[in-house]
Amino acid sequence: MKQAGEVFLNAYTWGFCEKRGFTQGNGWKWSLAEMKRTTGCNAIILPVCAWQDHTYSTRIDSEHPDVMDEQDVRAVCAEAGRLGLRVILKAMVNCRDGYWRAYIRFFDQDVPTEPGWAEWFASWEEHVCRVAGMAEENRTDMLCIGCETVGTDSREKEWRHLIARVRAIYHGPITYNCDKYQEGNVSWWDALDLISSSGYYPIHQLEENFVRIRSVCEREGKPFLFMECGCPSRKKSDTRPNDWRFGEGTDPETQARWYEAFIAALKANPWIRGTGWWDWSATRLYPEQTGPDQNGYCTYGKPANEILLRFSGELRPENKR
Repeated sequence: MKQAGEVFLNAYTWGFCEKRGFTQGNGWKWSLAEMKRTTGCNAIILPVCAWQDHTYSTRIDSEHPDVMDEQDVRAVCAEAGRLGLRVILKAMVNCRDGYWRAYIRFFDQDVPTEPGWAEWFASWEEHVCRVAGMAEENRTDMLCIGCETVGTDSREKEWRHLIARVRAIYHGPITYNCDKYQEGNVSWWDALDLISSSGYYPIHQLEENFVRIRSVCEREGKPFLFMECGCPSRKKSDTRPNDWRFGEGTDPETQARWYEAFIAALKANPWIRGTGWWDWSATRLYPEQTGPDQNGYCTYGKPANEILLRFSGELRPENKR
């Protein structure tokens, strides 16, 4: 669990779904600096998102122009280092037909002529190992080898093989971002260095889920962080923060209420090693003054940003938890 003196990774997911070459344009450095200035966060989670056509496709395209490349990762890591920010690199996959990656699924046993796990994992390994190479080159603080692919969680043999390949490439700490409520359903945590999950839990169920997660971490003997967490700025979103479509109209106070509650729960559970607030755009960040009119997850220009900034101040070395 958390040891004395360890740094709490107060991270913000930054640059989700940015396209190849985005660092050749203007604005992204400003966005990164604004994230640090207005939130006080000490780290970013940089997702390298590949694409597959649909949930039953076995080909994952990581070379498409829609996917950031090594030069982009190199530029972001250099700029983050200049700003004093730690970097967690994260391998992800999205489906072009709009279905959530959690629904990627094939027959339990391969069937001739049908798409299967062997083909999918071969393609996924290629992408993850490529991202692992980027993480090693840039000496990132951590590597996350997947995100919310619930349908794959039971494929223990394939994941262990992938992890072994990754460890031959990247020599830092490795984790996997399981989905909410799934922390106890992954049987291969022992092969990783940390347990991480998406913490989109309802405001009235935070403590009960923190207790449940802690029991998993104690059983596995592994530290824990929330690789994702957050709440949209919509009425009632604090009761269903995982659903970006849920809620009635724009309401920054609902988001602020959830952030207050979540941070209070973090303070009451100092065994948690970090957070990954969702999410901050690199090239499409809206003007700060329009924040109250935005109903998405980003906290920029909203009351939740001030709450996060206060929390960040409490995490500084002179204000130890």
